[in-house]
Amino acid sequence: MWQAFLELITVTPDLLARFVIGVLLSIGIGLGIALVYKLTHRGLSYEATFLSSLVAIAPVVACVMFFIQGNLVLSLGLVGSLSIIRFRTPIKDSRDMVFLFWSITAGLGAGTNNLGIVLIASVLIAIMFVIMHLANYGIPKKAEYVLIIRGEGDYPADAVDRLIAGFGIEAYLRSHEVKEGRWERIIELKLAKANPELIDQLAGAVGELDQLTSVSILAPQLVLPM
Repeated sequence: MWQAFLELITVTPDLLARFVIGVLLSIGIGLGIALVYKLTHRGLSYEATFLSSLVAIAPVVACVMFFIQGNLVLSLGLVGSLSIIRFRTPIKDSRDMVFLFWSITAGLGAGTNNLGIVLIASVLIAIMFVIMHLANYGIPKKAEYVLIIRGEGDYPADAVDRLIAGFGIEAYLRSHEVKEGRWERIIELKLAKANPELIDQLAGAVGELDQLTSVSILAPQLVLPM
């Protein structure tokens, strides 16, 4: 019985070497993917746990591919197992999904012994992400803000319009709500580029007007400091 057990766990040196190299390479690529994600990330949806997931997915997928090794029965079992698991974690950014697919692809390549191809492909993809980050690819040229002003009595339309026009800012009315003598007006502001100082000056000037109870300015995440 002991001899049979040893025969079951016997691994040839060639298979063991390919397995170890594939898993180590997938871990290295996973670390590189996580580093590229961290360096090129923009916005407020950053999660530290997502980095560890990017690193772990690649070697896990590589192990799965080593286990299958063209075995139809194992592949069908894997599909059945995945159909039971439900992934309830929402993906907030489509860019995160791309990095997940990148990590999975790296694991698939390492698990099928396509080490050179997956390494070259990962380097090229990393260079692409870095270039797009440095070139600010996809970021709107104009910065957009939302001005929310609330007050009581009559709305000082002329005074607000003159102030906004005096700062040279494009303004578009989004909503105006009146209820029991109180009003709320939401105005979209467009600037040629992000200028927090100009926005602060505008907020201060508008806040000095009569009949206003509050002034708020919201900035989309793309115009926040990176």
